Amino acid sequence: MKLTTRHRLLVGVTLFSMFFGAGNLIFPPFLGAQAGQAAIPAMIGFCLSAVGLPILGVIAVAESNGLPTLAGRVHPKFAAVFTFLIYMSIGPCLAIPRTATTSFEMAAVPFLPEGISVGMAQLIYSVVFFSVALLLALRPDKLTDRLGKILGPALLTLIVVIFVGCLLHPMGDPTPAVGKYVSGAAVNGFLEGYQTMDTIAALNFGFIIALNIRAKGVEDNRQIVGETCRAGIIAGIVLFAVYAALTYIGVQSGAAFSGAENGTAVLKSIVMELFGSTGVIILALIFGIACLNTCVGLISCCGDYFAKIFPVFGYRTWACFFAFVSMLISNVGLNQILSFSVPVLGAIYPVAIVLIALAFAHRWLGRFSAVYPAAILCTAVVSLLAALEGVHIVIPGITAVLHALPFYGQSLGWLLPALLGVGIGVVLSPKTGENKDFL
Repeated sequence: MKLTTRHRLLVGVTLFSMFFGAGNLIFPPFLGAQAGQAAIPAMIGFCLSAVGLPILGVIAVAESNGLPTLAGRVHPKFAAVFTFLIYMSIGPCLAIPRTATTSFEMAAVPFLPEGISVGMAQLIYSVVFFSVALLLALRPDKLTDRLGKILGPALLTLIVVIFVGCLLHPMGDPTPAVGKYVSGAAVNGFLEGYQTMDTIAALNFGFIIALNIRAKGVEDNRQIVGETCRAGIIAGIVLFAVYAALTYIGVQSGAAFSGAENGTAVLKSIVMELFGSTGVIILALIFGIACLNTCVGLISCCGDYFAKIFPVFGYRTWACFFAFVSMLISNVGLNQILSFSVPVLGAIYPVAIVLIALAFAHRWLGRFSAVYPAAILCTAVVSLLAALEGVHIVIPGITAVLHALPFYGQSLGWLLPALLGVGIGVVLSPKTGENKDFL
């Protein structure tokens, strides 16, 4: 059995909804406002990392029969550590608490009565937010019916309302690029796409999508893989269209709001200009729905992973645990967690990119058993040292060598070491040995 076109669209929109959180919403308008006349190359770079890499990640993991199997091609211990770091980064240590804090700022703070305690209001909001997210996450096989049919289309409709408003009432011509987009707009757009965290999330969302595909009656594993890949492509098309619209909104607002500090300020200024006080409600709904969708997907992924690692506690127990812990962190310890998690994210993101690339080259490189370990080791060493430098931990001599690497100043210093690692792996692989784990 294959999915109908309607069901494929629903599953694709479900995946889009899981990807599209607050970060996805605020980065493109800010990019458009800053890049101005250089918005097209900047958006192309952004979409390469914020659309291309996540969709390739979904396909790579689906074709490789899961992240543990893909990472296991490096080494079983690496697979365990890397998978754990991935889930902690997209889980309680960063992404899940951030969905509540971000949506609170945009969906609740503007409507708080004067004199009310913001801290108490945030606690109440987070309890309600995570309760709703948990109720949706307790049935991960039903996300297509809830995210794909209801919340995803509602989110898209609200974004279209703002986009059409900008088309009908443009606020000015594109301005010259400012800041980092004055030179190297495409590269800086690519690096901005890192911040969505979608490439890392993509390594885990495949399970939820496969579960929803099975719920529609598809049982054959190869068909499930194929339908998962199709869902990834549909989600990528929708993401690209939404990013293009949000970037256009930012470009049109550039003349009026080029001094805005971030994408949230750009969006807020735009909707207030276009819709007045109603714009605050529109923006609150957009942020609330986007963050809720992502939170549901992340709780589902983390709950499933830890239920498999520690089966003594079932999926529902783990989902409740992560919702509760994330609620606490979002209220009392997010800043401290961020100070630790962001460098970790910077260290593992390049590793995730190289792992995805190796998955697509597996049919050619899979017989060289040392390629995966060598390429990942070279990438991980450089990205880890760069992350340490980012938190002002400098190793005399070694840090200076890092700065000599091509593209290091653009945070892409791991590219050459990764390629060298592939070459080293080919040379070191046993001539008679052969990796049997072909795609």
